[in-house]
Amino acid sequence: MRQSSETGLILGIESSCDETAAAVVRSGTTALSNVVASQMSLHANYGGVVPELASREHLRNIVPVVREAMSRANVTFADLDAVAVTEGPGLAGALLVGITYAKALTFGLDKPLISVNHLEGHIHAVLMEARERSEAPMDLPLLALVVSGGHTHLYLARQGSANTWTYRNVGRTVDDAAGEAYDKVAKLLGLGYPGGPWIDALAPHGNPRAVPFTFGHINSRPPRPGVTNKKAPATNEGPHFDFSFSGIKTAVLRYVETHHLRESIEARRAALAADQSITPKSETVANLCDQQTLDLIASFQYAVVGNLQRQTFAAAEALGAHSIVISGGVAANSELRRRFQAEADRRGLPIAFPSLALSTDNAAMIAAAAWPKLLARDFASEDLGATPQLRLGQQ
Repeated sequence: MRQSSETGLILGIESSCDETAAAVVRSGTTALSNVVASQMSLHANYGGVVPELASREHLRNIVPVVREAMSRANVTFADLDAVAVTEGPGLAGALLVGITYAKALTFGLDKPLISVNHLEGHIHAVLMEARERSEAPMDLPLLALVVSGGHTHLYLARQGSANTWTYRNVGRTVDDAAGEAYDKVAKLLGLGYPGGPWIDALAPHGNPRAVPFTFGHINSRPPRPGVTNKKAPATNEGPHFDFSFSGIKTAVLRYVETHHLRESIEARRAALAADQSITPKSETVANLCDQQTLDLIASFQYAVVGNLQRQTFAAAEALGAHSIVISGGVAANSELRRRFQAEADRRGLPIAFPSLALSTDNAAMIAAAAWPKLLARDFASEDLGATPQLRLGQQ
């Protein structure tokens, strides 16, 4: 492999779920391009991501998306220092499309290949934008909440020697991710997919205290000898701040049944199917729901955001975090941003969110996370494969 040209340019490729994305980032700081081909409308017909369809669409999109990213950045493949690709976690078939393309590309170009953990990418999306704005670095250690449709994790992050980062998982969901709960509740109520934007748009029209949802305390048990418990923390080092969202999803279902909301739900589902121009951004979106349903939606969001807030700030206090980073698709939620910002201000803690464009899956975050690895010459081996259950850091 020939020596790097030291342009600082990394092509990032992301295909972990239902977004085919490519981006060119310079020195982990400046995104010269960030192209995303969304499959949202395709999977909306099924109320969730269909893995086989996602893989097929990635195959169709990967080449034109990379070409567009290179064109927008106004660079050639010869200008690149490296290519970075998501190794996991994610859907196996979807990940393999990006990995196979990236491996072929680096082999043909004689360039280094860097594998990136998708969760680390979300964290570095926020750090990249902070550097791009020439802000002071986030005070370390920082606590990162990665919250999306597939993940709800808390990480204590530190920067070590050679600019490398280390992570300790200090909290995770024991069942549904927060974004998954949003999707399932939205589907239950006859709303569109993904559910987050619908619930976020409708919640301000309801009473957030109308339905008193609660969350119980979660006791994480260490694994018994000889028994593998994937939900238990792999280490007893320090406290753990776990989440659970399956209970509130069940509580919403019971509310629907006991308050006889099925008929109005089916009417709403039919109305949305008949008029696909209605979106969460429509001025008349609140007219889809009666006041009782709006109160239910507002109460659901109030409870979920409250639980995320309590666990995050409790972890920050207990672990001595000096700043907080919120990332992932649910980080786009307006109530979450407002309430987290207010609590951080009250505590005097610096807090940062990604821009809306970098909240959801994208490749700029993958290229940004690859920058410290490029400096450390931490390159992927030739036998790199997809790791659907890839974990980040010390568990």
